[in-house]
Amino acid sequence: MVREQLQTAAQHLETATDSVDGDAAERLTELAEKLDSLATADRGPDHGSMARIQNALNDLKDDVGSDAVAAIDDAKDAISDYRSTVEGV
Repeated sequence: MVREQLQTAAQHLETATDSVDGDAAERLTELAEKLDSLATADRGPDHGSMARIQNALNDLKDDVGSDAVAAIDDAKDAISDYRSTVEGV
């Protein structure tokens, strides 16, 4: 099963990396790869995993320019869309 919202979030983070470099770009790439992997995993991630990724993205927003911030916000929205389909919290 493909979780399209998580793939979309990964694509937004890949877009964000185009306008940053250094540690922020590396971290965004890692998060994009993680989301892409979670999108096709046998079992979908829980709220806690997604909240940790969203918090990491919040932290990264301080280290990037406005173009990357917009892409990060789009990724966070896609993650929120996914979370709305997960039972629990």
